[in-house]
Amino acid sequence: MEATLVAAPAQVFLPELDYEVSLTRRVLERAPAAKFDWQPHAKSMTLGQLAQHTADLVGWIKDTFDTTVIDFATYTGPAPTPVRTSAELLDYLAVRGEAARATLQEASADDFEELWTMRNGDEIIIRQSRAAVTRHLISHMIHHRGQLMVYLRLLDVPVPAIYGPSADEQGK
Repeated sequence: MEATLVAAPAQVFLPELDYEVSLTRRVLERAPAAKFDWQPHAKSMTLGQLAQHTADLVGWIKDTFDTTVIDFATYTGPAPTPVRTSAELLDYLAVRGEAARATLQEASADDFEELWTMRNGDEIIIRQSRAAVTRHLISHMIHHRGQLMVYLRLLDVPVPAIYGPSADEQGK
């Protein structure tokens, strides 16, 4: 019988987490604090809200491993303090990213397999393994990072290269 090597979930997620957080930092560095109240549409988040949400998402990895359920109908936990400066935003990303990294490093394979539930009272929004939630949170951060890049473009702020060159960084 041939042995199959299967990487521990943390070994799979940690390099991706580090890479995606570093790319997210490049985008957040460009978010002008003077425009944190700007929004492209009345139904859209402000630049500051979107930037903080993007930075916050990675920290939900720790929150997921600290609990087995979050119920919005009864949740009384603290809301993040709104960031007011670019330095606060980048510090927030660093703190939330480091918490996620430490959590993944300490988690066992069983921790990743445990089911986690997001609900609003009787309504189940998500019930997945913590590994699936971790994947979702990284992807969710990437999604909102893309939205932030559109905000930057609309504000005529040069966008950074992410997965390939940026026209702004190539001088086009």
